[in-house]
Formats: sequence, C-alpha cells, structure tokens
Amino acid sequence: MSMNNSTRSCERNDEFKYPMYSVYFSVVFLLGFLFNMTAMYIFGCRLKLRNETTTYMINLAVSDSLFVFTLPFRVVYFTKRNWIFGPVFCKISTALFYTNMYGSILFLTCISVDRFLAIVHPFRSRAIRTKRNAKLTCILVWVMILSASIPTGINLDTTSVNNSKSETNFCFENYSKDQWKSELFKVVVFIETMGFVLPLMINVFCSTMVLWTLNRPQTISRGGSIKKAKILRMIIVHLLVFCFCFIPYNVNLIFYALVRSKVLKGCTAEDVVRTIYPIALCLAVTNCCFDPVIYYFTSDAIQTSIKQKATVSYSGAFNRLQTESSQSSPNLTPKSLTGNSLQFKAPDNN
Repeated sequence: MSMNNSTRSCERNDEFKYPMYSVYFSVVFLLGFLFNMTAMYIFGCRLKLRNETTTYMINLAVSDSLFVFTLPFRVVYFTKRNWIFGPVFCKISTALFYTNMYGSILFLTCISVDRFLAIVHPFRSRAIRTKRNAKLTCILVWVMILSASIPTGINLDTTSVNNSKSETNFCFENYSKDQWKSELFKVVVFIETMGFVLPLMINVFCSTMVLWTLNRPQTISRGGSIKKAKILRMIIVHLLVFCFCFIPYNVNLIFYALVRSKVLKGCTAEDVVRTIYPIALCLAVTNCCFDPVIYYFTSDAIQTSIKQKATVSYSGAFNRLQTESSQSSPNLTPKSLTGNSLQFKAPDNN
C-alpha cells in the first residue's frame, strides 16, 4: 500500500515483536537470574582474594542483576500489551535498561583497559592497577550511567494510544514525535557517542595492542603457550560478547532515531528499522546472560572456585555412593575403591 509521507504516517508492521519479547525475555530472565545469582554467590561467599578485575566484575554483576529483576514486568507488559504497574515503575524499568546496557559496555571496557595495562605495560602500570583505583573507577562509571539513565527514564513518559485518554498505557515504546524531536534524538546522540562509539574504539585498541604484544618475539620467549592461548581466548570471548550484544542494537538505534525524528524519511527506511529493532533489542538484553561467561574466562580465581566447588560436590556424591554400597554389600566392595587411588582431597579455604 503506497503512502504519501507528507500527509500520512507509514503502516506499522512490527506486531511480531510482542510474542517474541514475551518468550525471549522469559528465557533471558531464567538464565540471567541463575547465572548472575551464581556469580554473586561466588563473589560474595567463595571468592577470598579480590583484585582489580574482579572489582569490575562485581559491579557488572550488580548491574545485570538489577536489570534481570525487571524482566518479568516486561514480560507481563508485552503479553498484555498494557502497562499496569504505573508510570513511576515504567520510568525505573526504562532507567535500569539503559543502566544495564551502557553499564555493561563501560565495565567491559574497564576490564579491557585493565588487561591492556597488565600485559602491554606490566611494570609502569603497577601504581595504577590497584584495588583502590578500581573502586574509584567503578564509582565514576556508576555516576556517569546514572546521570544519563535516570533523567532519560524521568523524561520518557508512558503514553496512551494517539495521546488520547485511552485506558491502554504504553511503556518502552510509542513515544510521540515531539519527544523524539525535542528529547530522544539528543539523548541517543549522547549515549551513542559516550556509551558506545568511544568504548568500542577503546576495546578495539586495547585488544589489538594486547595481541600485538603477545606476538612480539620477546613476549613469546617469556610467556608459555598455554598462558598465551588463555589470554587469546579471553580476548575472543570478550569481543564476541561485545559485538554480538551491543553493535546490532546501537547501530540500528542510530537509524531508528533518525527515522523517528524524521531526519530520514520514507516508509521503506521505517519498515527496515522497525523490523530490525526488536531483534537487535533481544540480542542486547542477552548480555546479562553472557557476562558471567566473561567472568569465567577472565578470572583465574573464579575458575578455581568453580572447579573446587565441583570437585567437592563430586567427592561428596562419590563418598555417599561408596558408603551406601559398602553398607548394602560389605563383602563385595573392591579394594580399589577403598584405597588411596580414588580419594578426592577437599580444597582448603585459604
């Protein structure tokens, strides 16, 4: 159906997003809740020694957890297609989305810079890479993201159909043209520049310098192949998560803002960005599930904690099985099962 853009708006064809959001956000909530609660348990109860990297990870886990708790409300909204939780909580949910999105980007950038300093400038960075400076950096990141996300959440009001007195209330969508022209476009330009483009450049630079340093002859002669392979795996996982979760959403958001503010005109452009936006948003939300993967590949302490926990659990299950077997058939228990060859040593807590 042809449209005259000067007189009529384009027909919306993104209704598919509502069932997709409902299912996808439900899965992300279950996985994100499980992974992040496990991460918080390890950080709070199992991890005895903390360094600069784990400081950034703890703050990243807090950001992810806050966002995960808002997902059930989003699921209800996209299922009912009506926001029933009031305008205040809509503002809070919107603010937490941007807090998670750009908090994740900035904390991942902090991890990337920390790895760059540790590998490229190991001696000169000793005075910089301290837990105190890491904590100060995290405070600065929180101030930055909250200073941007809270005003954004406050200024974006829930709206009703055609701005009338309809009983249907929207959240996260259906903002008016006036909001896009006066507020949203400026917000998008700011967060895209400071929250995505600049961190992306820093991540690419740091990863490139780390790879270049690892391939230098003197570095090859000093470092073992296993350690270098581990660092390479860390960088690959880091960049894959960054690119998979954040690049599609943020690139499309730029064009989405241009279309909604009528800088880019035409129904074809609007159809494309409206179709891509829900898919890109789902990929972006997935970061709260993938961040714990970065924790595992980045921190030796976390890997050791998980392996120790698994060893203790397996040892306990094996000992219970051995005890039950010996009680039921005491004369048939092989000596090989009672010797020292299969005994597991429980890790100490030091």
